[in-house]
Amino acid sequence: MPRLNPLPLPAYEQVKAFVKTQITSGRWRPGDAVPSEAALQQQFGVSRMTINRAVKELAVEGLVTRVQGSGTVVAQLHRISSTLALRDIHEEVLERGHTHTVHVELLETVRANVALAHTFKLRLGAKVFHSVLVHSEDGVAIQIEDRYVNPAAAPKYMSADFNTTTPTRYLLEHAPLTEASYSIEACLPSAHEARCLGIKAGDPCLVMTRSTISGAHVASWVRLVYPGTRYSFSGKFQL
Repeated sequence: MPRLNPLPLPAYEQVKAFVKTQITSGRWRPGDAVPSEAALQQQFGVSRMTINRAVKELAVEGLVTRVQGSGTVVAQLHRISSTLALRDIHEEVLERGHTHTVHVELLETVRANVALAHTFKLRLGAKVFHSVLVHSEDGVAIQIEDRYVNPAAAPKYMSADFNTTTPTRYLLEHAPLTEASYSIEACLPSAHEARCLGIKAGDPCLVMTRSTISGAHVASWVRLVYPGTRYSFSGKFQL
């Protein structure tokens, strides 16, 4: 299985990681002011655009609140606890000190059926990109990523090298997120999914479906399948 070499975090992710650390450690409390974008720009030595992207994504994740004319503050607890961040699984595995590998099961261009046309607001039969990847942590499969992508949002998606990047990272860089919706449920895997994950057909899985919007386009729809015995979703709050 190809090995995905560790990559340095993009500059905006470094800014986000710094802010998140200040919040989760309790150094910044709900309602506290976050340093201005100019101050963060000077601290990290990056462009104003990079800082602005980091703060926008933190606001989407519910960690900070941007107040017109007053700057940015740490969000109240009810906003923090009610959100689920969109994570890149490669970075998530690295944070646990483990090795992430990926196997590309499928990469193809398909014609939109009725369901896909409705999801992406495209005409019936329009071209849609389709990828299926199996992600592993220290050699053990932990996620099947079955994703459809709108060519209008990411026209070069099919030429991406998913041995050196992930679909999530690629889309965040080329089709910046403006809105997302998701659902999570417990399901049994299909026979193919069970084989890919190395589990029994009767073993329960957690399944997340998520759609993302980038500007005027529905950018992607993805079905993420996790073995229930190997993965869990969790949140965190502090008083």
